[in-house]
Amino acid sequence: MGVFQNQKYRSSAAAGTFAAKYRAVMAKRPFLLFGLPFMAVIVGGSFILTPATAIRYERHDRKVRQMSREEELSVGRGKRKVDIREEYYRLAAKDLDNWEQKRVKRLEGESDGVLE
Repeated sequence: MGVFQNQKYRSSAAAGTFAAKYRAVMAKRPFLLFGLPFMAVIVGGSFILTPATAIRYERHDRKVRQMSREEELSVGRGKRKVDIREEYYRLAAKDLDNWEQKRVKRLEGESDGVLE
């Protein structure tokens, strides 16, 4: 049995083409085929994700903002005073033994949990 060659046969006419030169360069420097596109994706992704992350934090800052002193003082004005004894007697006066279970109205298309 004869020994097969390790490389494919390429005619001398195809040796001078752009594809042959490109193939030879890629065989010598695999970084151009694998490493360079990978690095380009990493660096490009960083530039693309930076504004997206900034938008995320700006939206959070709009929701959570610092209150001014006047807003802090006006927040607690509408509340009623709570006395623990008064709340106890108010709840004790309720009739807790006589109650009826009511189902909450579901949104359209939402399962109500009743098996048919």
